[in-house]
Amino acid sequence: MLTLLKGGRGPLFALLMTLLPSLLITAHAASEYLSQEAFLSQAFGGGEAEKGTLWLKGDLKSELTELMGERYPKLRVRYWLQGARTAWILESIGKDQPITFGYVVENNAIVQAKVLVFREHRGWEIHRDAFTKQYHGVSLEDSKLSDSIDGISGATLSVYAMNRTAKMALFLAEHVTQ
Repeated sequence: MLTLLKGGRGPLFALLMTLLPSLLITAHAASEYLSQEAFLSQAFGGGEAEKGTLWLKGDLKSELTELMGERYPKLRVRYWLQGARTAWILESIGKDQPITFGYVVENNAIVQAKVLVFREHRGWEIHRDAFTKQYHGVSLEDSKLSDSIDGISGATLSVYAMNRTAKMALFLAEHVTQ
């Protein structure tokens, strides 16, 4: 016991070194706030939606890269369509990890914005309705969101990721509903 109190590398140290990796993994575990199925059910009121794929190539890929300020790593994006309403499930890196967002776009404006899965260790507050409701009614004007989005202290990179994917959903919806 005296060794533990003097800071020696005794059994307590060995126990901490054994537990530390699992504690760190738990701290960075993904939080699923809403499943894809639940999001789509909300988006279309439980009704059926047509599933589609938009291939990101050529001019569309170039325009999207310019709009987002970064290259979107995927070759295709899946969407769901019902009338003039589209639903998009998109990802963007926050600080280190991808964050999964869901957007519903109708008549060139966002009608619903949700954080589906959050994998970062900071910035999780963006999933709250008090934050996401800022995106309701937002459209794309000159490659920018039509309304300014208030940030959250400590969640700056997560907010930037959500803004990028909101612009992406609006941009891609224009190419599907034309």
